[in-house]
Amino acid sequence: MLPHVSASSKPSGLRAKKKLSLGAALAAVMMFAAACGSTATKGSTTSASTGSPNPNGVINYAETPDSSLNWFLPIVNASYDSIQNFQFIYQMYKPLLWVNANYSINWNSSIAKKITYNKAGTVYHVFLHKKWHWSNGQPVTSKDVLFSWDVIKEASSPQAPAPWPYVGAGTGDIPNGVQSVVANNPYEVTFTLKKPANQQWFIFNGIIQVVPMPSAAWDIHKNILNEVKYLGSEGSNPQFDQVVDGPFKIGRTKRDQYWELVPNPKYNGHKSKVKALYFDYEGSSSSEFAALKTGTVNVGYLDLSQYGSKSVLTNLGDVITPEYLFGYFETQLNMFPGSPVKSLLDKLYVRQALQMSLNRQAINQDIYHGYAPPIDGPIPQTPKTQFFDPALAKNPYPYSPAKARKLLESHGWKMVNGVMTRHGQPLALSLAYPTGTQSETTEVQLMQADWAKAGIKVSLQSMQANQLEEITYTPSESAHWDMATGLAWFYDGPGYWPTGGQLFASNAPSGFGYSNSTEDALIQATHQPYPTAQQSLNAFYKYEDFTATHLPVLWQNNVGTLAVHAPNVHGSVKYADASVGFPQMQYWWVSK
Repeated sequence: MLPHVSASSKPSGLRAKKKLSLGAALAAVMMFAAACGSTATKGSTTSASTGSPNPNGVINYAETPDSSLNWFLPIVNASYDSIQNFQFIYQMYKPLLWVNANYSINWNSSIAKKITYNKAGTVYHVFLHKKWHWSNGQPVTSKDVLFSWDVIKEASSPQAPAPWPYVGAGTGDIPNGVQSVVANNPYEVTFTLKKPANQQWFIFNGIIQVVPMPSAAWDIHKNILNEVKYLGSEGSNPQFDQVVDGPFKIGRTKRDQYWELVPNPKYNGHKSKVKALYFDYEGSSSSEFAALKTGTVNVGYLDLSQYGSKSVLTNLGDVITPEYLFGYFETQLNMFPGSPVKSLLDKLYVRQALQMSLNRQAINQDIYHGYAPPIDGPIPQTPKTQFFDPALAKNPYPYSPAKARKLLESHGWKMVNGVMTRHGQPLALSLAYPTGTQSETTEVQLMQADWAKAGIKVSLQSMQANQLEEITYTPSESAHWDMATGLAWFYDGPGYWPTGGQLFASNAPSGFGYSNSTEDALIQATHQPYPTAQQSLNAFYKYEDFTATHLPVLWQNNVGTLAVHAPNVHGSVKYADASVGFPQMQYWWVSK
């Protein structure tokens, strides 16, 4: 289950790509399971449905440290846009499209049963299942879809009343790129765009943002501006959510202690077999570890800093599985205008020498106990998704300081007192990193030593994560840093098609000054319509392959952590939908 941490900074509308410090990520990834292919440590396995369900069984699900749920509607502004909130919200409200762990659409769990579109990529017909109903007995229909769309449109305006604007405005060209949304009948809606778009891109970044809301219960003002004000005023009130269509409904809540969900008896899908599901507040990873030992938490996490204590849990029968995020960890390269090292980092061969000097396998094994596989491009191999190009299974820049030295020498650099030098300029750079974890400090020290083997002199500069993010994302601050590491991006909504337009295109709002016309063209090609989904994916692979080898950033390691499941909890791995971040908790159960 993917994290959204309040300390991160991101452009409005970019929940799809979330920036975290490594320290924050390590704290937040704890509940993410790579459900496919993950292996458990010694102990029983949660994948086997042994025993019979306990009708009085309760699941206590540990929140990441110091995470408090504070928003309960399926439309949100930037400040409330957290993975913790949406893990809770999606247990009450069914999205129009539910995304699986491999980033395909799970039509059985979606409000929509299929989508058809024209070859031009301008018209999309969304057909709804007739099986879904609200907890008050009324069917979920196109009227609810249109109500949600009208709220999104009004809340997306920069002039929308507080607490808006809507966080997804702009992602998938929502709402400004849409000409119209109309209901053809109670179970069919048509989206018409102003210009052609890649069909998969619009489905995964645009249509996917619509979560039907109960119009009969909530559309009480018959004035969309007043309605947006009304919903904004009730969003932080969990007891407002009395009409739901998801597997759970709200129970008792006590801020900074627990938030209870109980099964929705009117749910039309797989009904939960537990008595209650608690999202438990945790003040720290140490307090959460203590709760695992006593059994007051039965689905939690083991921080990698506590790795040496894992036997305490496995001896109790707990199952521990590795967890990974769908995204990438990076070292940022300052190529902004005004950067003191722009002339160096603009050169591809310098970036290549930096990349091939990183011993990421050593980082994986020596620091993260084998739970941090290297990443070789914008799409990780783990967790597995349709977006990873098999052609990148082989690292294009394997670790070799010797080859890095030869590459630099072929461009006129010579070793002088242990540092590569050209025309009197030493190849010397600073590396900023966030404080907070020993593993991060150890990692940058290893990187520094690796680069020194290639004759690249790197000085380390530590700072608070929020300060680091503020500096690296502010072009006017470009004179104050060279490289920065310990940060990551995750593709987890409101858009899910992980193209790089807002990351690697020239003048990208979340870029670092990198600019290349070929990159721009390949990104633009991913937004164009194609006759088939495979052709669309092929265009994506071309973007992915070029980005991997052209190094707009340096690729690091996908740092995972460890999920802990009590031996009598079942389904919490299989139905984690972990790389996306939104588990199907109605399939979790507790045995007698």
